[in-house]
Amino acid sequence: MSDRAPVLLKLGGALLTDKDGIESVRSDVLTRVAAEVAAWRAGDPDGAPLVIAHGSGSFAHVAARRTRFLDLPGDPNAFAVVAASAARLHRHVVDALIEAGLPAVGVPGGALATLDAGRIVAVRADLVGELLALGVVPVTYGDAALDRSRGGGIVSTEPLLVALAEALDAVRLVFATDVDGVYDRDPTADPHARRFDRLSPGDPNLADLSLGGARAGATDVTGGMASKVGAALALAARRPGVTVRIVSGLRVGAVGAALRGAADAGGTVVGG
Repeated sequence: MSDRAPVLLKLGGALLTDKDGIESVRSDVLTRVAAEVAAWRAGDPDGAPLVIAHGSGSFAHVAARRTRFLDLPGDPNAFAVVAASAARLHRHVVDALIEAGLPAVGVPGGALATLDAGRIVAVRADLVGELLALGVVPVTYGDAALDRSRGGGIVSTEPLLVALAEALDAVRLVFATDVDGVYDRDPTADPHARRFDRLSPGDPNLADLSLGGARAGATDVTGGMASKVGAALALAARRPGVTVRIVSGLRVGAVGAALRGAADAGGTVVGG
């Protein structure tokens, strides 16, 4: 494995799936983004280790809502249904990455994280580190997980990736979603929404943000853009020098540019 700090990439559920549907994969987007990631890794002369995590989109989010898993976290049937739905999307993602030429190895988020009252209290960064040492690309995801207080719960992708970033001493993260960064209001509803090129903890621009969850008609049980920005700001506050770039994976080339650390990758940079 390279001595370089790993790069961590999150592929959002809103990017990979049609969140207005039920278990609907955007296969064309997934295939293209996987190719961009593979091209970046093949062209990186220093071979930076890579960890990928993805959201659950119209898979586990819909299952969690349908089974009322958040209201009934100790229900073993709800736990099983949510975990199975998340795993079905995961299979699509891992297969696409392997087809693109990446040595992707899936690791369930529920196997990596332990929760207590909904918060991550332990993460198996040692397992991820061993996989990186082998030269593979670990791929994890938001998932049903054990919760010490409630029996079960959902480990969201952003907190999971942030916990891994801290444990692995990562300094660069990329969150790829379906909008090109952080705006003062929903850019899909208001064409005059203003994008922020950079945000940092304590930034006065934070007062201008109106961060909702999922857009109207979509299902998101873990917070939408608010969770992305919150996780990025919390990491930046604890780890000065760490950067999180939030970009649209729907913009061709954006994910590859962000992984390269290109100054013109677009989107919004948090921290740094």
